[in-house]
Amino acid sequence: MSFNTPQQESRINDVLFRINQDISREISAKELAKTAAYSEQHFHRVFKKVVGETFNHYVRRTRLERAANLLAFNRKVSVLDIAQQCGFQSLSGFIKVFNTSFGMTPGRWRTHNKKNSQKHFLTDPVLLEGYKRIIAKALPHPEIIYRPDQRVAYIRHRGYQPDIKETWQKLLSWERRQYGCNKGEQIGLHHSNPAWVPLKDCQYVACIESSLPVVRRGQISSLTIPGGEYAEFNIVGNYGEVVPYLDRILNEWLPSSGYKLGTTPTMARYRKNHFISEDNTFDLTLCLPLSL
Repeated sequence: MSFNTPQQESRINDVLFRINQDISREISAKELAKTAAYSEQHFHRVFKKVVGETFNHYVRRTRLERAANLLAFNRKVSVLDIAQQCGFQSLSGFIKVFNTSFGMTPGRWRTHNKKNSQKHFLTDPVLLEGYKRIIAKALPHPEIIYRPDQRVAYIRHRGYQPDIKETWQKLLSWERRQYGCNKGEQIGLHHSNPAWVPLKDCQYVACIESSLPVVRRGQISSLTIPGGEYAEFNIVGNYGEVVPYLDRILNEWLPSSGYKLGTTPTMARYRKNHFISEDNTFDLTLCLPLSL
C-alpha cells in the first residue's frame, strides 16, 4: 500500500481549490500541473493517487453534479446557460454526458418529480430512519443574511458516512497543536447533493475557522470560504437527520422562496457537531447559498 506524502496532499489540495473556485472556467491538466509543480504526466498519476479518481473524471463529475443541482432548483435559467456555468461549451455534448450519468436528458431531469423519486441517501438505514423522524416536522423559518469571507483550515473528505468522524478528529488534533485548545468555529461544506450522488462519492470538507496560515501544509490546508447571501436554518437533532433536513429545504422551501440556488457549497455551521459528539446529536445552522 502506498501512502500520500504531505507534499502530494498540499499540492493536490491547491489544484482542487482552483477547480472548485470556478468550475465554469476552462482549465487544462497542463495548467494545473504547473500549479502543482509536477510534469503533466506525473500530475495525472499523483492526482489519481490522492483523489481516488482521474483528473478528467473528477472535473466531469463535479461539473455534472453542479449542473444537476442548478437544473433542479433554478428552473428559469436555460439549459444552455447552466451548461456554460458548469464548464460545458457544447450543449449537445452536455446533454450526452448528462444523459449517460443521470439516465435522462437535462430537460427531463428538470421536470421529473424529484421530491418523490428514489433518493440515494435513503438507501442508508441510518439516514432513512432520520428521514422518517423529521418528515412530518415543520421546517424552521430561515433568516436571510449576508456572510463575509471566512478563512479556515480544512481537510477534504470523500463520502458522507460515519468515517467523517476520523477526519474531524485529525482536524481538531491539529487545532489543539496550533492553538493549545479547540476554539474555532466548526463548519462542514457540502459540495454534493446526496439525493442523487451516491453517499460514497459525496464531497465534504471539514473546516475550522483559523486566522493563522497553515505552515506545514499536507492533508490540512487553508482556504477562504467566499462571502455571499444565505438562507440560514437553525436545527437540532440526531445523527442521520441533517441530510434529510437539507433535502426538504431544497425541495420544499427553495421553490417557493423567490430565490435561486447559489453556486457555492451549502454550509453546516456547528454549535454541536454530531460527527464527534458523544451522544451523536447536533445543534447547527444550515446555510443555503442564494442568488437572485
